[in-house]
Amino acid sequence: MLGTILIALIAILHVYILVLEMFLWDKPYGLKAFGNTLEKAQLTKVLAQNQGLYNGFLASGLVWSLLAPTACAVAIANFFLGCVLVAGIYGGLTASKKIIYIQAVPALITLIVVNLF
Repeated sequence: MLGTILIALIAILHVYILVLEMFLWDKPYGLKAFGNTLEKAQLTKVLAQNQGLYNGFLASGLVWSLLAPTACAVAIANFFLGCVLVAGIYGGLTASKKIIYIQAVPALITLIVVNLF
């Protein structure tokens, strides 16, 4: 039950990130969220949209794990949570340390909950 709730929250988080990166990147809310200037946002908009699309894939995989038959749900959740964890670690090391706390730590906690409880 707790694992299901955590997976759903991480999926929602990645849908939110998708919206920020794909649709709000160069809008005031997106500029504030990522600490960008309008000029930088305009130069990187296509890259951000691509990142947003990948976040959508992560969210859809996590939702799939919630809807999948019990026999394969944990394996699907593990794969997509692992992807979120790796992306969060990489983003934290290369872009912003806060990504580790926003993305990687919740994925790690959820992996632990899903597999131990």
